[in-house]
Formats: sequence, C-alpha cells, structure tokens
Amino acid sequence: MKRSILFFLMLLSASVLAQTESGSRSIVDSIQYEHWKARYLNLDSLANPIMVELEPKFRDTIVIRDEVIIPQILEEVPITPFALNNLSAEKKWYFFGQNNLVFNQASFSNWNSGGNNSIGAIGKMNYNLSYKNKKHYLENIMQLGFGWNAAEGQTSRKTEDFINFMSNYGYDLGKHYYLSTGFQLVTQFAPGFNYSETPDPSYQDRISRFMAPGYVNAGIGFSYNPTENFQIILRPANGKFTFVTDPLLQRAGRYGLERDGQSVRSEIGAMMNILYRLKIYKDMNLDNQLNFFSNYVSHPERVDIAYNGVLNIKLNRFISTLLSLELAYDHDQIQKLQRKQTLGIGFSYNIGEQSTDKLRAKKAIKPFIAK
Repeated sequence: MKRSILFFLMLLSASVLAQTESGSRSIVDSIQYEHWKARYLNLDSLANPIMVELEPKFRDTIVIRDEVIIPQILEEVPITPFALNNLSAEKKWYFFGQNNLVFNQASFSNWNSGGNNSIGAIGKMNYNLSYKNKKHYLENIMQLGFGWNAAEGQTSRKTEDFINFMSNYGYDLGKHYYLSTGFQLVTQFAPGFNYSETPDPSYQDRISRFMAPGYVNAGIGFSYNPTENFQIILRPANGKFTFVTDPLLQRAGRYGLERDGQSVRSEIGAMMNILYRLKIYKDMNLDNQLNFFSNYVSHPERVDIAYNGVLNIKLNRFISTLLSLELAYDHDQIQKLQRKQTLGIGFSYNIGEQSTDKLRAKKAIKPFIAK
C-alpha cells in the first residue's frame, strides 16, 4: 500500500513540473520571436524590392565631372628657388613656364618721307622644372629665343637667337645658405652674319652658328637665397669652356681661341652670379642678372662681365611689354663693350605652380604635381 501511494505522488510531481516547464518555454520562445522580428529583415517584403543605384569608385578610376575646372595661371615666373625650398607641402616636382610672342610690322604706300615694308616676330620661352626632397633640391631651367625680320628688298635677318640651359643642385645648410653645384650651356640655333659687312650674306659668310661658339660653365660653391627676389651664387672652383665646332671659325683670336684649328678653350677660375628682381609697380618688374668670371691662370684682373636686364610691363593677363638689355665685356674676345637691346609688345602666357594661399583664395584646382 505504501509503495502504491509513493508511486502516485511521483507521477503527480512529474506532471506538475512538465506543465511548469512548458509555460516557461512558451514565454522564452515569445521573447526570442519578438527580438528576431525587430532585428532581422522581413523576408516577405523581398517580393517587391526597391533597387538603389550606387556609384562605385575605385582608387585608379578617373571621375569626369560635368563642370570643367581650368587651372589658374602663374602670375610671375620665379627667378630664384626660394619659394621651392620654403614650401612645407610634401611635394617633389614643380613646373613653371613662360611664353612670349612679339610681332612687329610696317607698311608704306606713296609715303613722302619714305620707308621700307617689313614684318618680324620674336618668340621666347622660359621653363623651370625643379625637384625638392627634404634638404635637397634640383633646379633645371631652359630658356629659348628666336626672332627674325623680313624687309622689302633685303633677305630675312635674325634679330634674336639663344639657347640657355642651366641645372643647379643645392643642399640646405640652414639660414638660407646652400651648398651649390651645377652647370650652364649657352649657344644659338641658326648661323649668324655681320650684315654691315655683308648685306646679302651667304652661308660661307657666317660668323657663328650652333655650338660655334658654345659656352659651358661648371663649378661648385655656395649660394645665398634670403628672399624670393634675391640670390647670390659664388663658386670659387668653376670651369669655363668655349667650344667652336665649326672649322671655318676656328681662327686665333676669335672667341678667345689661342691658335688656328683650336676647337675648345678651357679656363679655370671663380664665378659669381647675382639675381635680383625689382618690383617697380604692381604689374611692372625688372629682372636683373649679373655674372662675373675671373681666370686664375691668365690675367685674373681681367674679369669677364655679363649683364641681362628684362623690364616686364604686364598690360593684362595675356598682353605685356618686354624691354631687354644685354651687356657683355670679355677682354679675350673683343676689347669693347658688347650691347644688345630689344623692345616689343606681344602675347605672354604663363603656366605652372602657384602658392597654396593664392590657390585657396581663387578656389582653383592645383596644377599637376607628381609625388
């Protein structure tokens, strides 16, 4: 009897516990269902999905906008590497460029005072490609110029002709002083003639041509560049080489040659170069370059002097007036002062890097800079 009662009580307890567990499980399942419903997608809504168009952009993809943005133009081409060496931006390559084209023309018809119909043009290019990496900088400058004039009754005559390439390396020593080394090549494109002696010259009457003469300067020293518009380069060890590659022009006394048939004249000495830009007015600048060279071996007191001055008057963005003056004295070539002067009004177009402040003020896209 006792066993039957004990077995009945065990069955009753199991039934009660089963009912209690079933109720708790229903509550837990209900909570989990509400949690799942709040967080996860409603799969029934995929029957009518809404498509959203996304524009993928990859790292190497060029995106072309509807709005065309034109880069700003450099107002003044720098004459010293001061701005390059003092930029805080982590850029390595910089590019500047200046292009000038000057026309002149005259026409006469039944003019009592007389005159000669003529037309001429002068084109000049000044490009600067520079590299900067921490305390190192490399400056490459290419200056080209060529001009001609054609007058009625005369052959076309050259009025301007030069090639000037310079490459300078500098290492920042602090306080605007730099260890400096570099070289310069100066020559011309076409044959030159003395029109006062040969008004209608032939090629055999030439007195110069490409690399006859050609001048190469190479040396090492120091430079001082405290401002954008002032620089002094001093090279106590500098070689000056005069090339005359035309056999017709290889005569003693011409271009400093010491004997007939000589093609290269070498000199060792000291060189000083001074660059200074004077801002006369808002759109009027005078660029000055003065160069000295003294030969250590032969008559160091006979200093070669060369001056180049360019007055640039900017009338508007594309039109400017250029007045240039070149003076030279080289005792070994001709014991007289050499002078060349040109004046013209023409088109001027500058391209290249600007300062960050100017770009932000004008809200322009920066020119291409390779990093």
